[in-house]
Amino acid sequence: MNLNDYTKFDKALFILRLGMGLMFFLHGYPKLMGGLERWQGLGAYGMGSIGIHFLPVVWGFMAAFSECIGGLMIVLGIQTRNFSLLLLITMVVATASHLKGGDGIMGASHAIEAAFVFLFLFLSGSGKIAINND
Repeated sequence: MNLNDYTKFDKALFILRLGMGLMFFLHGYPKLMGGLERWQGLGAYGMGSIGIHFLPVVWGFMAAFSECIGGLMIVLGIQTRNFSLLLLITMVVATASHLKGGDGIMGASHAIEAAFVFLFLFLSGSGKIAINND
């Protein structure tokens, strides 16, 4: 099959996955490579904003993992729904962090917008242009 055999929706979904997944991979890679100290800070800041103060290294690693590896998996169309759910949760926490930190709605807007995209991908799945469409 070639790209002309797919519907407009599948092509558009692929472009959305490619753009969002690549940007989140690039955004998450330095966090993932940052190690324990970086994960500690991410977890304490993010989860602390919603009142969870235990295991900050674990939470920080999960945020970095979801952004970096989740972004890559979304580009490839592997377990798109599962990784979109992880990223949706990460963006909800990021939104709470921005709002609690006094950034206001405009400061939280990137996380809110990304949350809506990941909600869409969670509901739609990867489409047909994917390694394993789900």
